[in-house]
Amino acid sequence: MDQKNQNSRRKFVRNAALAGGAFFIVPRHVLGRGFVAPSDKLIIAGVGVGGKGSGDISMFHKSGNAEIAFLCDVDDRQAAGSRKRFPNAKYYSDWRELLDKESKHFDAVSVSTPDHTHAIVAFHAMQLKKHVYVQKPLTHDIWESRMLGDAAKRYKVVTQMGDQGSSNDGVRDLREWYEAGLIGEIESVHCWTNRPVWPQGIVWPSEKPPVPKGLNWDLWLGTAPYRAYEDNVVPFNWRGWWDYGTGALGDMACHIVGPVFKVLGLGFPTEVTCSLSTPYVKNWTQMYAPDSPPVSSSIHFKYKGKNGKDIKLHWMDGGIQPERPDELGPNDIMGGKNDVGNGALFVGTKGKMMCGVYGQDPTLLPVSKMKGLKVSRKYARIPGGADGHYKQWVDACIAGYEKGHKMVDSPFIGYAVPLTESILMGNLAIRSFNHKDANGKFPGRGITLQWDGDNMKVTNFEQANQYVKRTYREGWPDLKF
Repeated sequence: MDQKNQNSRRKFVRNAALAGGAFFIVPRHVLGRGFVAPSDKLIIAGVGVGGKGSGDISMFHKSGNAEIAFLCDVDDRQAAGSRKRFPNAKYYSDWRELLDKESKHFDAVSVSTPDHTHAIVAFHAMQLKKHVYVQKPLTHDIWESRMLGDAAKRYKVVTQMGDQGSSNDGVRDLREWYEAGLIGEIESVHCWTNRPVWPQGIVWPSEKPPVPKGLNWDLWLGTAPYRAYEDNVVPFNWRGWWDYGTGALGDMACHIVGPVFKVLGLGFPTEVTCSLSTPYVKNWTQMYAPDSPPVSSSIHFKYKGKNGKDIKLHWMDGGIQPERPDELGPNDIMGGKNDVGNGALFVGTKGKMMCGVYGQDPTLLPVSKMKGLKVSRKYARIPGGADGHYKQWVDACIAGYEKGHKMVDSPFIGYAVPLTESILMGNLAIRSFNHKDANGKFPGRGITLQWDGDNMKVTNFEQANQYVKRTYREGWPDLKF
């Protein structure tokens, strides 16, 4: 760890609210209630501005109501495009320094970093009363998710998770069909994805290549344990390592299971079971790769529905799909028409319906039911659908918390937190399945994990609870009120 990074950590822990730097734009919050800002725009700081982050801040700017005033990224190579696109935005490498020096100069923070640093950036931004937009999945572990929900309540800021499909028309169609009784009571849902499309189920390489110029590897690691730099991580393949990512489930379930939560209003699961693909390195010898999520998995969740009856949700990844429903013709596409590798199938007492990723291509089964279908609209559509997800948050922040927190489709409280915790409960089951004890046995296999959601605790397999909350690397601030 270099001296500059160490000093930055100490300074942040000592005074997270320190403000400084040149005042070149007046943010909305400085002027108080009832003001009209000079441009009446939301002043945004983007943390993680390459890749998806680049797209996020561009969409905020495209809304017409936002100013991208600050950029922050640990990788100058990835940030180059955003710096060129927003040449007047001040650039930082360390988000703690950004919050320390510039907190008086912006209203909101967009967090598009790898999963393992979502929570720490968002939490400390909220403590400074900044509205936050955080990419999916909301957090890396269950405890972090609960803390962000608590922070949203305490600091009264407008929050939105980056599962833009929740603003699509298709999600609303599905809700309206279900609530109109077209498929009866939903008893089970099947969800699937073709992810991972990056290497998983692998062992950390032994090579130690040099750190590329422009990448601050120590800052990139952030809260994660220190490891020597490896080429097969930045900027995309971190998803396939538990220290940084949340695997195929974390990457895609918010987009695929999210519509299920919207339709059914689910909360925490009561129990979870799973099974994983098992690669073999030679006859009768399994590959053991505890640092990386599996090549494919099958996970089964049980929830209590609003009517008190159990609802089962089945998840498959790695390209495995559930049995085709009888109602589909041989040439009918299962799931989404434009992305056949991802989808969700709702099984009700009177019928079935399905959709693709982001709730796209909602369809009643058999598809002949779609002909002449007319159902009253109960839920307002968002102009632009998924693209409108960004403007929705910008407008909600400008409106202020009292009104704005009701204007967003993916608020932390009531939606993003229970959805994220449920997804991460699946990962907890995966890691429990691969937990090897001192005798070389796998006691987490072949059992059902009983989950006490209120207390964030597995009640029948204590070893699983080590995955509920991880320990941040020394020198990084914890999430504390």
